[in-house]
Amino acid sequence: MKKIKYFYNPNTLRYEKLETPLRVKLLRVLGFLSASIVTALIIVSIAYRLFPSVNEKRLQRENESLLDNYRLMDAKLQKLQQQMTELEKRDNEVYRSIFEASPIPDSTRAREMEQLKELQVVQQMNSNELTNSIVKSLNNLNSRATSQQKSYKEIEGFIKNKEQLLASTPAIQPVSNKNLNRLASGFGYRVDPVYKTVKFHAGLDFAAPLGTPIYATADGIVRVAGNLGNGYGNHVVINHGYGYETLYGHMYRIGVKNGHKVKRGEVIGYVGSTGKSTGPHCHYEVHKNGRPLDPVYFFYNDLTPEQFDRILKAAAANNQSLD
Repeated sequence: MKKIKYFYNPNTLRYEKLETPLRVKLLRVLGFLSASIVTALIIVSIAYRLFPSVNEKRLQRENESLLDNYRLMDAKLQKLQQQMTELEKRDNEVYRSIFEASPIPDSTRAREMEQLKELQVVQQMNSNELTNSIVKSLNNLNSRATSQQKSYKEIEGFIKNKEQLLASTPAIQPVSNKNLNRLASGFGYRVDPVYKTVKFHAGLDFAAPLGTPIYATADGIVRVAGNLGNGYGNHVVINHGYGYETLYGHMYRIGVKNGHKVKRGEVIGYVGSTGKSTGPHCHYEVHKNGRPLDPVYFFYNDLTPEQFDRILKAAAANNQSLD
């Protein structure tokens, strides 16, 4: 039953029935509806934040799964990059140093090495950005691996040529010297036997009887075989390749001709005293890229460490040369 309200009217001194105007009723209804709508919006907003929808939950799960997969792939990529860096370091510092090859600069392997290390950056990426990031890392790694593969193929070539390089490097004495008593003069400044002044002696003098065999100290091709009037008398020059040349001077008789291919240990002539010489001996020189080197450091094939020490001391003696 609807309640009827009354109010006391002081003008009429009577209780009169209270009637609410239509305008006030409308305002109250509108106020109630507005408050209800605002309250509903607030509740829905809070509900969306605290209680995501089924679709949002599915998207969140997919996003978390993508992030987990990305973290795993990124960890694998970093491990592969570390392994590739170790291979590149080993290639430059070990393999190429063995074969005296120049290291490969990092710029030819990869100009950029992008890594995503901050989780906050990763979380701000969408799926496309994550995919692009992984693709870039994989392309970078593929580029480095391709370059490394080319490097290893080049090293394979070095290995094949290493045997030839060793055979072409002077490594024995030019005359038989088992007792180590034939080295008469060493490399460096020595007293000239003719002019009696100190001059640079570009090789070693091995004193030996006339006709003693002279051996090629490495594989090569004879470039000079004859007497050119340069003081060496009858002499032979062998081009071994790789920048190496050897000279054998003052021969009694030459046993090879120009263009002749020789092997290490092959007889190329015989000890004599032709040219500017004061007695039978073999003047022996080693050149690398046109620069004379001390031949005493190229006898490692036929000397023990103790014998090498003895011949090294003999070569260092400050005496008079034989040519």
